[in-house]
Amino acid sequence: METRTVPFFNYPELYRQHQEDFDIIITDVLSRGAYIMQRDLFEFEAQLAEYLNVKHAIGVADGTMALLLSCIAAGISEGDEVIVPSHTFVASASSIHHSGGVPVLCDCGPDNLIDADSVKKLLTSRTKAIMPVQLNGRTANMDPILEIAEEHGLKIIEDSCQALGSKFKNRFAGTFGAAGTFSFFPAKTLGAFGDAGAVVTNDSAIAERIVGLRDHGRDHRTNTVTQFGFNARLDNLQAAILMYRLSKYDDYVKYRRGIAEIYQAALQEIEDLVLPPGPHADADHFDVFQNYELRSGRRDELRAHLDQHGVGTILQWGGSCLHQFSALELRAECPNTEILTTEFMMIPMNTVMTFDDARYVSSLIRSFYGLPKDFEA
Repeated sequence: METRTVPFFNYPELYRQHQEDFDIIITDVLSRGAYIMQRDLFEFEAQLAEYLNVKHAIGVADGTMALLLSCIAAGISEGDEVIVPSHTFVASASSIHHSGGVPVLCDCGPDNLIDADSVKKLLTSRTKAIMPVQLNGRTANMDPILEIAEEHGLKIIEDSCQALGSKFKNRFAGTFGAAGTFSFFPAKTLGAFGDAGAVVTNDSAIAERIVGLRDHGRDHRTNTVTQFGFNARLDNLQAAILMYRLSKYDDYVKYRRGIAEIYQAALQEIEDLVLPPGPHADADHFDVFQNYELRSGRRDELRAHLDQHGVGTILQWGGSCLHQFSALELRAECPNTEILTTEFMMIPMNTVMTFDDARYVSSLIRSFYGLPKDFEA
């Protein structure tokens, strides 16, 4: 087996992959002087809304602003409690905090996603919303979350920043509640060439408020400021890039699922590993494999082995979840999440790697566990 280098993500290749087309797009936008809130943005918003079958899609500066604006527009205010998993990026909790709310951390279940039983234990008279986080390209089992929200009159604000195109029971991530949020960070399944994000909603009042909030609180119909807002607009050049990439998105997802099939075939027999569900694991879920996060009882040794052979791996969020950042003072009882952080790691999963790269990574993992490097996939 040849030795090769497989970085966790090859950022320069993201541009080179469609360089000629990107150069045409960039030249077109810049030659028109179309820098801020031009037709490219509005066309991308319409394209995204059509793809997700929602009434409104609003482009914003990044996934964090998508979350913050959604919290504000959904009515989260001083002292309101919002239940959110500890197993998430800090932006989930910071959006609640900066809207005036209080992040209340719940545990994750065996699928590493929000645990409904943990949510129930945290409900109080101050609970205003639940923020399920759809991680690694998979949508949680939303049935019990929707039941809890309906029973207690709670809003759902989805952090679906890692799950564009993912489905639960044929319903897209980001479409289950008052608002859904997406990040288009370069390494995402739909990546821009910088920070970018969007909010989607079927609530016209929420959409109208976010349109104002993203642009300094201005109402462009009356040319007046109607609320305190932010400079949180999606850059028009990034919107043009995203519109092009969204037109190819189904191919990107299919490719990622192909890589996941290789990993599944190669690694499923290794008892020490806990793999993500395979692409065809159950009929209720359609996963887009934003990341390939597995668990290993010998994680640090395995990472060192892969690194020695040119394969990049990472620990998501530096290897810590929200309740473990002592400076944030977000204490919680999250035993499942606590164990998870001692075992989780991510191996390369993206559209700028090849299937041969995936086979190489798989063979190295198999050899680490003393299995033959060859496998059928």
